[in-house]
Amino acid sequence: MAGKRHLPLDLLIVAGLVILTDIFVLVPVLSGSFLRTVLGLLLVLFLPGYALTAALLPAKKDLDGIERAMLSFGLSIAISPLMGLGMNYTSWGIREVPVLAGLSAFTLLICMVGFFRRLQLPETEAFNVTIKSFVSTSKTELLEETGPKGSKAFALLLTISILASIGSLAYVIGNPKEGESFTEYYILGPDKVAENYPTELAPGKSGTVIVGITNHEYRTMDYTMEIRLENHSLPLPEDQKYISLDHKERWEEPVTFTPSVEGKNMKLEFLLFNETEKSVPYRNTHLWINVTKET
Repeated sequence: MAGKRHLPLDLLIVAGLVILTDIFVLVPVLSGSFLRTVLGLLLVLFLPGYALTAALLPAKKDLDGIERAMLSFGLSIAISPLMGLGMNYTSWGIREVPVLAGLSAFTLLICMVGFFRRLQLPETEAFNVTIKSFVSTSKTELLEETGPKGSKAFALLLTISILASIGSLAYVIGNPKEGESFTEYYILGPDKVAENYPTELAPGKSGTVIVGITNHEYRTMDYTMEIRLENHSLPLPEDQKYISLDHKERWEEPVTFTPSVEGKNMKLEFLLFNETEKSVPYRNTHLWINVTKET
């Protein structure tokens, strides 16, 4: 009777890192840590491609370890933008949590496919990773006199490039440069996409949009929001009129407005004032609306 097969250590590590990334991003206590950034970069730049490589090439003879690592980087760089592009055409949009969920689900699902594809091969032929085998393979590919010299030189160059990239990335993360300070301010339709705005209303009827504010000012900001229709201020609840946000904090809530006048092609302004200037809007955006009895 055949002995019990060993679980694929590399795929278990990939799955564990995906789950760990989700925890560090979603748990507020952990979301501000350095590890959150490192794990997030791994999820975007390496883990999806490694899972797909494992599913497509389950046998040892398909690719060596260093070649798999390079292919994993390349595939991940292709997968992540495509995932974001796909999310853009859903009701979720390109947001941190939906993109995280999409990449995580994709990586875990493909890990399962890779695991079952390896099960179809004899254990001696299926690719698997141990520390000993990785070190041995790397030493063989880089140091021993096997294969063409050009291939060894290329493998060495790739290894140096990867190490240099990782070092540069670690330096940038550890020594972040303060960028330009600004406030992100936008309005979305009721479905949280940039369309289907309530622009046709009957007198006395209300419309609802999603208003978003993100603070990139590198300090806590106290904002005041005001809605004006043809220079007439519309009422807002206190918790939506006065908004305080820490650096990198985002406020995104449905805001309901009721037009006070009738007319066509009227300018509905969403004005945002900062804490120092109360007469000139710091940020503004607007819609053109019709308020008529025919609606």
